[in-house]
Amino acid sequence: MELGLKEKVAAITGGTEGIGRATVLKLVHEGAKVAFCARRLDVLEAFAAELRLQGADVLPVIADASLPGDMERFIEAAVERFGRIDILINNAGSTAQGSFESADDARWQYDISVKLLSQVRAARAAIPHMKRQGGGRIINIAMSGAKQPGAASFPTSVSRAAGLAFTKALSKEVAGDNILVNAVALGWIKSRLQKIRADRAGLTLDEHYHELASRVPLGRLGEPDEAANVIVFLASDLASYVTGSCINVDGGHSGVL
Repeated sequence: MELGLKEKVAAITGGTEGIGRATVLKLVHEGAKVAFCARRLDVLEAFAAELRLQGADVLPVIADASLPGDMERFIEAAVERFGRIDILINNAGSTAQGSFESADDARWQYDISVKLLSQVRAARAAIPHMKRQGGGRIINIAMSGAKQPGAASFPTSVSRAAGLAFTKALSKEVAGDNILVNAVALGWIKSRLQKIRADRAGLTLDEHYHELASRVPLGRLGEPDEAANVIVFLASDLASYVTGSCINVDGGHSGVL
C-alpha cells in the first residue's frame, strides 16, 4: 500500500532508541528523508551509519529536548539540509512517575520542559515552513495516563495531559493551512526504560514484563514497531482527514477512548 511518504522530509526528536528508532526505520523504508536528534553523539552516528548503508538520506543532530533553543536549532538544521519539512514527530521524553509529594519544583520544571515545551518549541519552528509549502503533519507522542491519570503519576501524567490540550488547540489553529496535528497515547511498550524499572524493582526483565502484561487486556506489552506503525500512518496520505485526534496504542489498557 502506497503511503505517500517517498521524498517527504520528516524530523523526529528522540530518534535513536525504542519507538523513535523504529519510526525512523519505517520512514526511511517508505522513502522519506529523515532528520533525527538525540543527546548522545556515539549513538546518533552509529544509527546514521547503519541507515546510510541501506541507502537512506538522513541527518543526525545532537539536541537536548529540555534546553531552550535546541529544538529550534534541530528544525532549522533539517530545513537547511533538505529544503523543507513535511512531518514533525515530537517523540522525545521519558516517563517520570511518582507520588505528588516526591516531585519538587525542579522535577516539575524538567518534565514540563522535556515533554511539553519541547513539542511547543519544535512546532513553533516547523509551522512557518509548513505554511509556506502548503501543509504538513505534526504528531505528538503522549501516554494513556494523560487521558486517565492515576495516583503516583506525577509529574508525567500532568505534562502529557497538557500536551494533548496543545495538540487539540493547535490542530484547530493551523487546519486552514493544511497542517494536520495529532497525538499517539502510548501504554506499556518494550523499551530500555522498562529494563531500568525492572532493575529498580529487583526483577528480571521477563518478570517485569509478565507483571505489567497481567494488567493489559491483550496480555502483553507492545513492541516499538507497533507504536511506529500508528505514528507513520498519521504521517502518511492515508490519514489525510485526521486531525485533532489522539490514538491509544496500549493493548486496551486505558479505560477511556
